[in-house]
Amino acid sequence: MTTTVVNNSLFRTFFEKQKLTGINFMKWYRNLRILLSIEDKLSFLEQPIPVMPVPPARQVLPPDVLNTHTAWVKASKEIVGLMLMTMDLDIQKNMEHLGAYDMLKELKTLYAQQVDQELLQTVREFHACKQEEGQSVSSYVLKMKICIDNLERLGHAMTQKLSISLILVSLRKEYDGFIQNYNMHSMGKTVTELHAMLKQHEQTLPPKEVAPALHAIRAGRI
Repeated sequence: MTTTVVNNSLFRTFFEKQKLTGINFMKWYRNLRILLSIEDKLSFLEQPIPVMPVPPARQVLPPDVLNTHTAWVKASKEIVGLMLMTMDLDIQKNMEHLGAYDMLKELKTLYAQQVDQELLQTVREFHACKQEEGQSVSSYVLKMKICIDNLERLGHAMTQKLSISLILVSLRKEYDGFIQNYNMHSMGKTVTELHAMLKQHEQTLPPKEVAPALHAIRAGRI
């Protein structure tokens, strides 16, 4: 990676137009996660800096341990700079003494009501998400995955097994054979792998059952 999250002018310009004012915390946080994911630095925000291990007497720490800790500290400082630059001044003043991980915890506490509201809305959408008649399996799985990802972002990550089970249980009846076969032979797949398997299976269904979905795909609606 040749750029940093602080020095990339395109990302800075993007966030300067969407400064954290308080009422927009969830939107700001979502965009921050997208940015850090692109830069492969999301873990430096959502996990505390590991404690530097103490070497035994008369020994030194291996170079890889030192390098890992140094890289973590550097990335955390870059993220702190980005977060502070994209805050209103009053919020910035209250956060500038914190590291990236602790700053995020503090913001989630300050704007807990927004977090709770989004959590409730996500749970409602998840509960209502079932594969409708004529809906392509790809569109259905993507909607479910959005809910799963949102729950993780809000601090309520699901296990892979539970995510898969919730996707399978709301498929239409014509997928019963697929579900039975999956439970017998394909346990342990990721959501992405299941998605690919379901799209392949959809192509084997009788035309009358997939025609509406295929028509929507060709029309560019899915």
